[in-house]
Amino acid sequence: MEQNEKWLQWAVELQSLAQAGIFYGRDEFDRERYERIREIAAEMISFKSAIPMDKVRNLFCSEIGYQTPKIDCRAAIFQDGKILLVQEKNGSWSLPGGWVDVNVSVKENVIKEVKEEAGLDVTADMVIAVQDREKHNLPVYAYKVCKIFVLCTVIGGGFKANIETVSSDYFERGRLPALATEKNNEEQIDMCFDACLSDNWKTVFD
Repeated sequence: MEQNEKWLQWAVELQSLAQAGIFYGRDEFDRERYERIREIAAEMISFKSAIPMDKVRNLFCSEIGYQTPKIDCRAAIFQDGKILLVQEKNGSWSLPGGWVDVNVSVKENVIKEVKEEAGLDVTADMVIAVQDREKHNLPVYAYKVCKIFVLCTVIGGGFKANIETVSSDYFERGRLPALATEKNNEEQIDMCFDACLSDNWKTVFD
């Protein structure tokens, strides 16, 4: 993390300590103090990032117990040597995927996200990589994210416009459209190409 982002590191650590204190603390006055520390951490994030306080609370202060990363899954789907990307409403492109819901597994979530965003039925075949998002994607978030890339195979379906994506297409390596780099960058997509072409891929993890 760069020097000018140290404030974010401090705010994240304060929030994590406060969240644990709220959950494990036994004294009601101590819990009140931890609540205030978490509120201060959220105020720091909101002030420095210009994100509305309500949104910061929803993303940053909504969990209980020991703080753990959120999980984001991304599907790598290939056809004729090209990779599938979906276009979002802002015009940028990404691998189909999203947050893993609490009531499904990573495998189930990848399959669900591909159906929702690309209209395709797929099998989830292999974990390509498990990454710490802040080591690979910008901007750095105020919460930790674990990104899981999964190689998938199409078994049916077809694209239909939906509330999240407006189109889909397959792209050649090195000839990618404007990417939603906060979700996936060219390095990560190159990694997916490498995995697809490999006869003995070993899962990459940070």
